[in-house]
Amino acid sequence: ESLKAQVQKLGEIEVRMRAAPDGQISLTDPDARSMATSGRGTGMVGYNVQTAVDLKNHMIVAHDVVSIGHDRTQLARMAEMARDAIGKKKLTALADRGYYKSDEILRCEKQGIKTLVPKPLTSNSKAEGRFDKRDFVYIEAEDAYRCPAGEKAIWRFKTVEAGLTIHKYWPSACPSCKLKPQCTQSPYRRIARWEHEKVLEDMQRRLDKNPNTARLRRQTVEHPFGTLKFWMGSAHFLMKTLPRVRTEMSLHVLAYNLKRAISILGASSLIEAMKI
Repeated sequence: ESLKAQVQKLGEIEVRMRAAPDGQISLTDPDARSMATSGRGTGMVGYNVQTAVDLKNHMIVAHDVVSIGHDRTQLARMAEMARDAIGKKKLTALADRGYYKSDEILRCEKQGIKTLVPKPLTSNSKAEGRFDKRDFVYIEAEDAYRCPAGEKAIWRFKTVEAGLTIHKYWPSACPSCKLKPQCTQSPYRRIARWEHEKVLEDMQRRLDKNPNTARLRRQTVEHPFGTLKFWMGSAHFLMKTLPRVRTEMSLHVLAYNLKRAISILGASSLIEAMKI
């Protein structure tokens, strides 16, 4: 009877889980969601904390807590929050690979925010000893690509994939090309180009000119995270539901920024500044 009751209870939970928009429910905290951790295939149930930290003083200028288990849709929103907080029209935003998303980078560009976000290496071509997209040079005047064999990959058609307008190119010489085994296992090597690909190419050029970007980002934003996690202890958040967790995080950020300001200015100078 006990087992039957447990099976029935699990069946009811399954119905609720399938009805959830993201296919998840947390019996402890209804707003918490599965978050990926550094280990392969591992995760924990919790929240995703976003912070924007300034390079000079390492102050947290903007923060938020979300119930989304990835960072891909957070770049533009957090960059805009940081820009508004410091009162500047233009900004340069550094982020890790997890924030790379074409339309987010484009949105930043339209807002006057220069981004430095490395592209995730999702293609297996390079690892398998074949050419990848970086080996193909785009010729803007001809709207074509030059392949490693020197042939032209010309425009063929455009399509819409995941809401993005994508142009497709490939060379006619693929079937008889001597380099084909190093290029593709398909009859033709197809190259996809987003309609706003130039924005991504400009960002990559900025990254190439600033090879220390990743190190600079780590030593800027990871330090406050490490300090906050140390203060919060192993349990991290003590509150439940998103509004309460956001309030808890705001208090942590306030405490961190106050201690940081005291360290930079001194207690008496900070008190005087707050009086103005």
